[in-house]
Amino acid sequence: MSREKKEIGVGYLTLESGEVFTGTLYGAPITGFGEVVFHTGMTGYQEVMTDPSFAGQIVTFTYPLIGNYGINERDYEAAQPALTGMIVSELCLEPSHYESTKTLAEAAEDFGFPILAGIDTRTITKRVRQNGPVFGVMSDHPLAVEEVVAMRYKHAKKSLVANVSSQQVERHPGAGEHVVLVDLGMKQSILDSLLEMGCRVTVVPFDTNFAQIKALQPDGLMFSNGPGDPEHLLAYCSEWRKAVEQYPTLGICLGHQVLALMYGGKTEKLAYGHRGSNHPVKELMTGKVYLTSQNHGYVVKEEALDKRYLAVSYRNVNDGSVEGLRHLSLPVFSVQFHPEAHPGPSDTSHIFHQFLQSMRVVGAKNYA
Repeated sequence: MSREKKEIGVGYLTLESGEVFTGTLYGAPITGFGEVVFHTGMTGYQEVMTDPSFAGQIVTFTYPLIGNYGINERDYEAAQPALTGMIVSELCLEPSHYESTKTLAEAAEDFGFPILAGIDTRTITKRVRQNGPVFGVMSDHPLAVEEVVAMRYKHAKKSLVANVSSQQVERHPGAGEHVVLVDLGMKQSILDSLLEMGCRVTVVPFDTNFAQIKALQPDGLMFSNGPGDPEHLLAYCSEWRKAVEQYPTLGICLGHQVLALMYGGKTEKLAYGHRGSNHPVKELMTGKVYLTSQNHGYVVKEEALDKRYLAVSYRNVNDGSVEGLRHLSLPVFSVQFHPEAHPGPSDTSHIFHQFLQSMRVVGAKNYA
């Protein structure tokens, strides 16, 4: 049953350019500030809401109606959302789905973030596409540009991965290969995909060193997705490289980017990022094109790759950016997109099985 209180009142989005957008505030009556990004998926707002990769961001949905199937108990990607706010054109307050337990507005109120509805999301999306990264503030009153800039400076100093990574080791039983999953801001669906294959999974905090990983005696190593600038994690890359060179490894999204950094590569920020459920990616070895789920604002710089170690394996069809890497002599590879999907197509779920096979091949050699 819906609650009586549905809206807070008039709300505002103030961009650092000085533009102000007026709408109706729902959710929690707090100020939300962060980078304004846009997501192009028609569905999946619950997964977006709880994906740790959106930490510190205000997410604008390009699809005009959001919230129409409510919130259920099985599509959470984390226990607590990390985004700072949502911008929608029309917010559905009377969802229709047999699994729905609450509205999106009620979920925002429970989790403590604001939603601004009745906004011209097309214009906001155009601003981001035309001007590159845009910072904004959601509040119950318009702000001066100086206030927005001050909040941006405060926001830039945050350690986003540290805020969303596991604080302690978590063990998940399974009868198959043992995977150590380095949590940079892990989606639940990545863990679920490993468990569905029968793997035993140990989730470790992002700052776990090589000695601690080795002590866990894994069969394979995975680096998860996560938020923020990958180069903020350079201090950990030498330890991670030691582990990568000992075990079959798969990196996903931020995990893909830090793999490049481990081998001396560089990353750069995209003008407006890839966030949505239908991004075409080409596998270079086969020429096959897959539709993928993506959520990232940074990419690996191809010209800075050390070709002695890493080769490009996937490429974005739309802009030609690097979407995957493979090590030239080790069972180590990575993808910029999300093979676990959620939301989005599961066209590339076979990548998890490739990782599983790499662990089995190495294990067979070790026991031969």
